[in-house]
Amino acid sequence: MKRRTSAYSIIAAGLFALGTTASASAMDLAGKTVEWVIPFSETGGSAKWANFFAPLLSEALPGNPAVVVKFMPGAGSTKGANWFQQQKNGDGTLLFGSSGSTQFPYLLGDPRVRYEYNDWNPVMASGTGGVAYLNASAGAKYDGSANNLKDMTYIYGNQGATRLDLVPALAWKMLGMKVEHVMGIKGRGDGRKMFESGEATIDYQTSSSYLKGSAGMVKDGKAVAMMSWGALDGDGNIVRDPTFPDMPTFKEVCEKTDGCETSGEAWDAWKAFFVAGFPSQKLAFLPNGTSQDVIDMYVAAFDKIKGRSDFAEISKKRLGKYPVFTGAAAKTALGKATQVPDSAKTFVVGWLKDEFGVQLKK
Repeated sequence: MKRRTSAYSIIAAGLFALGTTASASAMDLAGKTVEWVIPFSETGGSAKWANFFAPLLSEALPGNPAVVVKFMPGAGSTKGANWFQQQKNGDGTLLFGSSGSTQFPYLLGDPRVRYEYNDWNPVMASGTGGVAYLNASAGAKYDGSANNLKDMTYIYGNQGATRLDLVPALAWKMLGMKVEHVMGIKGRGDGRKMFESGEATIDYQTSSSYLKGSAGMVKDGKAVAMMSWGALDGDGNIVRDPTFPDMPTFKEVCEKTDGCETSGEAWDAWKAFFVAGFPSQKLAFLPNGTSQDVIDMYVAAFDKIKGRSDFAEISKKRLGKYPVFTGAAAKTALGKATQVPDSAKTFVVGWLKDEFGVQLKK
């Protein structure tokens, strides 16, 4: 009996090893191209995020496939998300990048949305921050509050009322600032170009775009940093953004500005959408129907990227100092990014109707 058991064990071990080898071979992407689709233009923060991770992902995936970032802007990013919803290519050669501007239309019941986040497979999520800044003439009047800024009218390049731009738009409204919105720009990079040319007089960028394109204007005196949106501590409180520790948060500016309150309906709504839009802003997904083996391969690859000895340093320079989540943590991050209280939705839906004439279901 012992000999028979031993023989069976040997056979079973051999079959297990064969199966493992076959599985590993199936996961080899050598000679293939991974298309990472971003539903925005090539000038914004999502482009910088994907372009940062793409070469690292190529190195981390088995077989070192080429990872090519492709852009599919349109309809406030819903065009690309609706397209991705229809994709069934689960062989590991298609990846999709979502952002807060894709999450907000989903949260608000935008009629253009034909996608369902629960159908997708998140493999990585990362947070980011945002910085609002003024032109030099307005910046000269800025004292850490918006009290001296209320007698001016500002021009802002806005991607869309239901996109991530609702966070700065609502913040400026709460501060009592008069901002005229030029709607429909393709990406935040286009908003920065408007600011640089003088067509816009106030702007905001996510951290990666601010670090690369806007911080230089501040350094050269062509712009004045107003505030960051902040970050969350372990208890859910808004604290200073670790990438911009010397910059006041919107909460701090609001507290110093007459008429701006850090409690009540407006504040609760702003904070809810900030939480949904920034701490877990950018997510990478594999399409519906992808096998667990492929999902595990991507999670392992992003874990490998996170584990690089130089990752903290290179990501700080390009993206800022924010956490990266993988596997189960990425699913948790997705849950936080796609859920806000009904009271916050009701407030924002009403405000969007009053401010921009946008009709949405609650």
